Amino acid sequence: MKRIIALFLCVLMLFAVGCSSAPAKDNSLDEVKSPDANTVAKEMGLGISLGNTFEAYNATDCDKTHYEWMPVVGNNTPEDYETNWGAVPTTQKVIDGMRDCGFNTVRIPVYWGNMMENDGTWTINADYIARIKEIVDYCENAGVYSVINIHHFDEFIIRRNDLQNCKEIFTTLWTQIADYFKDYPYTVVFEGFNEYLGGNQFNENGDLVEQGDPKAYLMTNVLNQAFVDAVRATGGNNAERVLVVSGYWTNIDKTSSPQFAMPTDTIADRLMVSVHYVDNAMYWARRIGTQDWLNYIEDQCQKLKKAFSDKNIPVFMGETSAGYPAENFGHDAIHTESSECLEIVLTELVEYGFVPVIWDVNDNFYSRTEYKIKLESNEKVVEKIVKKLK
Repeated sequence: MKRIIALFLCVLMLFAVGCSSAPAKDNSLDEVKSPDANTVAKEMGLGISLGNTFEAYNATDCDKTHYEWMPVVGNNTPEDYETNWGAVPTTQKVIDGMRDCGFNTVRIPVYWGNMMENDGTWTINADYIARIKEIVDYCENAGVYSVINIHHFDEFIIRRNDLQNCKEIFTTLWTQIADYFKDYPYTVVFEGFNEYLGGNQFNENGDLVEQGDPKAYLMTNVLNQAFVDAVRATGGNNAERVLVVSGYWTNIDKTSSPQFAMPTDTIADRLMVSVHYVDNAMYWARRIGTQDWLNYIEDQCQKLKKAFSDKNIPVFMGETSAGYPAENFGHDAIHTESSECLEIVLTELVEYGFVPVIWDVNDNFYSRTEYKIKLESNEKVVEKIVKKLK
């Protein structure tokens, strides 16, 4: 009987040792080392913006010097600002619907000055950032990437401050944002700014004037470095998180210039670069759909490839057109349908390996109340692009 008991105890001990030495099968992303930027770029697939939502603010006369601080909207709650430019409150269903349509990335532009006290500390309001957290959580629940930036508030700061003050303010802001989300998995990506790096500033007469390229490139490079340094200093998952560095005006020609410098980083291969609208000049020149338009897109993509992709730096096309109004087509257009042109642009971007994010606002391309792409022709385009990405 003793031999039987002893044998039984040995078996139990062996089983216990075997179980304790087995690797844990925890596939949660926060336990996984952050992949490099090129891996993340591939996983991000096709993106869509949550535009005119959390970057909304009371913008009356914001291009005047007497606009000293953000006017309060409504009862000064997060929802007052979220809906200020016509958006409906964002829900889990909104984000799930985006995922179900094929989008694997949701860009969340944010005006961090909303609900902020004008006391010189640049302290982000606790309720406001908590609401942004809810949206990020919706994205995590849906299994898609989220991209958080500073949107339009960068304009407010850059217009009114010299470079040193801008650096200090943006360092303060990004330290708060990064610290708040430092334990989130690598599916949360930070994008430093929107479109205003190198932008116009107020002079002593209260007029907005261009800085000129030497100052503008210096500002762009210094503030991008400040963004990366601030995030990395918060530690946690931010030590390896992929970051998106914003281009000068997010303009492809200016950002592809040798004067634009990618920041130095404490970890290799964790930075992307952000530019907007591969056909922007043709859009405003009303040349959409023409051979000139096709040639221009190819030229812009080649510039990005040479400046970044060939150097192992992924390109994040942070905003690309959701549609093309009839009045923006050229009189000699060979492609005359908006969805057709959308497909041409998105196909070109994904074939170059860029990450395209459709700029969308409430009830434009995607319905945030019906949770679907509004036009069947656009829905088919997205389906084709998603298949290409698989």
